[in-house]
Amino acid sequence: MTGDAEAMELAPAAARPLPVMSPRTRTGLCVLAAAVSLGVAADVLLRPMPWGLNLALWMLEVCGATLAVERWSGTERAAAGWMPGAIAVSLLMAWRDSPTLKALDVFALLAVLCLAAFRAQGGPVVLAGVGDYLLSLVAGAGYAIAGAVPVLGYDVKWGEIPRGGWSGRAAAVVRGLLFAAPLLLVFGALLAAADAAFEGLLTGLPGIRMDVVIGHVVMAGVFAWLSSGFLRALFVSGSAVAKAKAAPAPGFRMGVVEAGIVLGTLNALFLAFVVVQMRWFFGGAGVVASQPGLGYAEYARRGFFELVTVAALVLPLLLGVHWLLRGDGRGERAFRWLAGVQLGLLSVIMASAMWRMWMYQAAYGLTELRLYTTAFMLWLAVVFGWFAATVLRGRRDRFVFGALVSGAVTLGALHLASPDAVIVAVNANRPDAEQRFDGAYASSLSGDAVPGVLRALPRLNADERCLAAKSLLKQWAPSARTDWRAWSWGSWRARGAIARHQPELRAACTPEIEQRLRDRQQAERERRTAPIPLPQSETADEHAAGAE
Repeated sequence: MTGDAEAMELAPAAARPLPVMSPRTRTGLCVLAAAVSLGVAADVLLRPMPWGLNLALWMLEVCGATLAVERWSGTERAAAGWMPGAIAVSLLMAWRDSPTLKALDVFALLAVLCLAAFRAQGGPVVLAGVGDYLLSLVAGAGYAIAGAVPVLGYDVKWGEIPRGGWSGRAAAVVRGLLFAAPLLLVFGALLAAADAAFEGLLTGLPGIRMDVVIGHVVMAGVFAWLSSGFLRALFVSGSAVAKAKAAPAPGFRMGVVEAGIVLGTLNALFLAFVVVQMRWFFGGAGVVASQPGLGYAEYARRGFFELVTVAALVLPLLLGVHWLLRGDGRGERAFRWLAGVQLGLLSVIMASAMWRMWMYQAAYGLTELRLYTTAFMLWLAVVFGWFAATVLRGRRDRFVFGALVSGAVTLGALHLASPDAVIVAVNANRPDAEQRFDGAYASSLSGDAVPGVLRALPRLNADERCLAAKSLLKQWAPSARTDWRAWSWGSWRARGAIARHQPELRAACTPEIEQRLRDRQQAERERRTAPIPLPQSETADEHAAGAE
């Protein structure tokens, strides 16, 4: 054996056997290569805001990179069932122009990716509890934050990569660049800030702007980092899910007495509120008129959001009590009765909240906050019904997935309805409302609202029509420069509508109207900047002394 070792040391490098690359190292290298390509693609596609078609294209890149890593590494841990859902959600970004809907789409896409990583790590998805889904979110965030660190430091065994030839040199170059890039950015920025001449040297390079270069490097690096964490979760086996599933149950458990006190006292509180407020719940305009100084705003707006908060807090409360409840038959039966009573009382409270908001909308019209809060209440009603059909019937493991499915259906329904278009349509068709159609607010909405605003313009008075026309032309003028990567069907439709109605929009503002609007704005500025007059019984000196 000693002679064989000495012969190996004396043998030329070309005659030595090459190290065998393990599947984990090969998978890690594939993940790094795919993450770098996704980072570059993100910098090219996702820079224009707001996101639209570019996010859908980048998500197609993510799916393609996932399939490529699966093929190159020879693994089958991609859990490709998530891809249709991720692509569908990303395509929603290219449908509507509403910023609120786009934000909801981004959250939905992140949820799909977290569940994909959780499923690839062996976690359940359809039959899972609340803790499993919380674990999927925590695990997904952990993988994203860790990024390429575990891949570079643990998965890839650098000693298994052949040292000779182009592969060894390429690996050395990649490692050197990974170490040098952040150092160059940090020390270069510090030195440029310390000396103006050196800053001029860096910024004066022909065709190079350091701020632009740094921006591109940072954006590509951030998305490459996040992509490496996501791809590692898909392909490299981990133990986070197994450890969590093997974790012991919480040491504190509720008995039937504790659960009965918690839910029973809350039921008594809800019942007292329902009884005391019964005449207010569905009293409507008669109750408002019978109370001096009480208007629709105080009656509807104040009560609605508090009741929405109550409804949103009840669900985690019931789930938490059920999770801590001892698994005996008597405790389960008591929980079902008490939770059923609480859901019944809560349904009355939620109906009252919806009635109040309907009254408020009838008087003052729709806004984004009112519409989305109403949609949230309707979704909560569906979730509570699903809670009664699953948790209260001993099928807790089916609850969360059904709630997520109902959320996805609600998101799809919002896209079909187009909330901004609904807001304009409802507000424009309220002839007997206390507050008239607000053209300035309607024209400030997204491109989804533009066709409806154009139809409502003839109903406005001359001043409001001019303000709305100027806002529409400023935001959606056909001559405005747009980036195809941020394209969405809603914005494209809005620009087309403005292009067709451009002559009448420009004609909406005559010199007389413009002068009248300027005078009104000047008067408003003077009113806001005018000093507050002191009471006649209080002199300036007395006021100053009182302030001290």
